[in-house]
Amino acid sequence: MDSVGIGLIGTGFIGKCHAVAYRSVGAIFDAGPPPHLEMVADVSQGAADDAARAFGFARATKDWRALARDPAVDVVVIATPNHLHREMALAAIAASKHVHCEKPLALTAAEAGEMTEAAEAAGVRTVVGYNYLCNPAVIHAKDLIAEGRIGDVVYFRGTHTEDYMADPEVPFSWRSARDQAGLGALGDLGSHIVSLAQLVVGDVAEVCADSATVIAERPTAGGARRPVETEDQAHFMARFAGGAMATFEASRVAPGRKLYLGFEVNGTKGSIIFDQERMNELRLFEAAGPAAQRGFRTILTGPDHPDYGAFLPAPGHGLGFNDLKVIEAYRLLDAIGAGKNPYSDFRRAWHIERVLEAVVRSAETRRWVPVAGE
Repeated sequence: MDSVGIGLIGTGFIGKCHAVAYRSVGAIFDAGPPPHLEMVADVSQGAADDAARAFGFARATKDWRALARDPAVDVVVIATPNHLHREMALAAIAASKHVHCEKPLALTAAEAGEMTEAAEAAGVRTVVGYNYLCNPAVIHAKDLIAEGRIGDVVYFRGTHTEDYMADPEVPFSWRSARDQAGLGALGDLGSHIVSLAQLVVGDVAEVCADSATVIAERPTAGGARRPVETEDQAHFMARFAGGAMATFEASRVAPGRKLYLGFEVNGTKGSIIFDQERMNELRLFEAAGPAAQRGFRTILTGPDHPDYGAFLPAPGHGLGFNDLKVIEAYRLLDAIGAGKNPYSDFRRAWHIERVLEAVVRSAETRRWVPVAGE
């Protein structure tokens, strides 16, 4: 390819993040054939035209199907509500397009499996929008654990809590409808912390969960109130395939929490703590040296950590949320050139969906539930 044509479906907040990422990636990374913003789609032609002008796309359409089959589009980016992911991804795959899909991958694990198998059969490259996996601090935590710096992992505790739906007057939206969102806090937030656990420790094997819808009804545009169909919060115990224990929590109704996404990993020789609100820091404790001098030390990310140096030559200056999307876009483009999938591909996301499905079953049955295999 002389260049890679990008087609974006969806122009909201996350669609804009993707547009910024694909506009920037060629200036930051040597990603092989440079991407160009070829076409953008939204539900109305006016919205699509506005997005094309604002984001820098060459063309606009209100027909996402036309975008998915357009010969000038090589990568289809899906930044739409959850219930649209499956149909759009399958259409793009059928047209032999590579796919960059936002998370969660699908409404159900069965849908995620169908999408995964279709993509692999077609030989197209895929990536799912678990952008926090691209944080250099998180990658460094994974590497330290793999090197044995904290010994054998015995425990993981993870959380992702926010307050974007803590106000009972936040209107009913697709996020509250099961047929459009699939899951609530688990799909929006729990999937992120599961993705991080999967990266730094390994696959989750079984879970024991509970969940609740804290705000039972929300106002609609007509003034009536409609029952909320998805969970506001959930927590669960877990066992990893390697035997380590874990606890997870997710909430969209935690007042004061904006992006409280973090984890602590305890090992036989030390511990690691990460907090996405302080995304350029990693805290490491190693049980070595004089006891009076032991304690957590803070590591500031810098050019010695993966991908950071492409943005900045000096440590401690810090990356931001949109920079993680740039890295995510780079990983897909690099994978296309290399003829292999990046880490956070459809198959990896399918496992996350199976974990969340087990969490739902456990909360319903009030018992331990194994994560289904492939």
